[in-house]
Amino acid sequence: MDLLRFSTAGSVDDGKSTLIGRLLYDAKSIFTDQLEAVERTSRERGDDYTDLALLTDGLRAEREQGITIDVAYRYFATPRRKFIIADTPGHIQYTRNMVTGSSTANLSIVLVDARKGMIEQSRRHAFIVSLLRVPHLILAVNKMDLVDWSQEVFEEIAADFSNFATKLEVPDLTVIPISALHGDNIVTRSENMAWYEGPSLLHHLEHVHIASDRNLVDVRFPVQYVIRPQSNSHLDYRGYAGQVAGGVLKAGDEVMVLPSGFTSTIASIETADGPVAESFPPMSVTVRLADELDVSRGDMICRPHNQPSVAQDIDAMVCWMAEQPLAPGQKLAVKHTTRSARALVKELQYRLDVNTLHRDESASSLGLNDVGRVRLRTTVPLLADEYRRNRQTGGFILIDEMTNRTVGAGMITAAV
Repeated sequence: MDLLRFSTAGSVDDGKSTLIGRLLYDAKSIFTDQLEAVERTSRERGDDYTDLALLTDGLRAEREQGITIDVAYRYFATPRRKFIIADTPGHIQYTRNMVTGSSTANLSIVLVDARKGMIEQSRRHAFIVSLLRVPHLILAVNKMDLVDWSQEVFEEIAADFSNFATKLEVPDLTVIPISALHGDNIVTRSENMAWYEGPSLLHHLEHVHIASDRNLVDVRFPVQYVIRPQSNSHLDYRGYAGQVAGGVLKAGDEVMVLPSGFTSTIASIETADGPVAESFPPMSVTVRLADELDVSRGDMICRPHNQPSVAQDIDAMVCWMAEQPLAPGQKLAVKHTTRSARALVKELQYRLDVNTLHRDESASSLGLNDVGRVRLRTTVPLLADEYRRNRQTGGFILIDEMTNRTVGAGMITAAV
């Protein structure tokens, strides 16, 4: 079965955790003891209903304040597809958590309260989803029960969001009216909104086409680990393990190893279950080459006539995640695919206002949760593509060498 990763985003109290709880409940993906614990906690809090948001808001601070703070991951499956859900926070101070949860998503659900319509955080999260190149976006207009299931309210919000989305890069947008609390249009079509002719949320999640989202043109195989002989009976064995980041690899294909530039052909491709004829994203495989080459962790296997950029000067959009600002002259560690390097921040080209999309070229630093375009100079070349072409080889993280904390997420716009 296909695996669909999706995240939720939106402002505070738009109902993200309730939506996921309702989805899990209606899809019968909750154990009896989990449901009993949620019902008990709801009663203890004085609620006259079962608060399904408690299924994802598990931290004590989250339950006390009624908000989501950290990313919560949940898993469920239907006969058609498997799902991994990332429930991300709505508060502006936790935007970095939202970036983390959406960075690997195939689809993102942006919730909007039908009573409030589009607000600043809705625009912020829609922009970040676009920046992260999430291929599919659902606008879920929640709490339709509180506006008397009004078609006019729904269409006004849908038009407002669609107008904003024209300024972004949103390849696939779907708008669905829902009530997460009551389950309308979550798993089955709602009788309260007979005017809505589209699919329910779960039906759309089960049928959205994601196979073509993967880059199957550019062969990219970052080497993660070199498997060497471990006994006298396997002295001639040498394989290169990793996850396919792009393209299709087959036995007999001519390939090149970067940064050395040596070429060879693929002798075989193996998985934990045995040899396979071909591999493609996101398969984890071991590739064996016909020739004995010097290949190590951080190298990349690609096609001789279709190579990534081998570059030390990197232009990127950076989401800054630390309290200490990012400023020119700063030195950081970079983790890009399986390659590590050190980098100098050469220039901050502009800071982006994610609400108005205005570029502030006079900015001297990036603060917590800011987004801006930065130029880096790395100590060793990165084997990179533009992020819009390949999210795996076009993305990286920045690490504070003193604390070893991840302080930024970058999306490459140019590598020279």
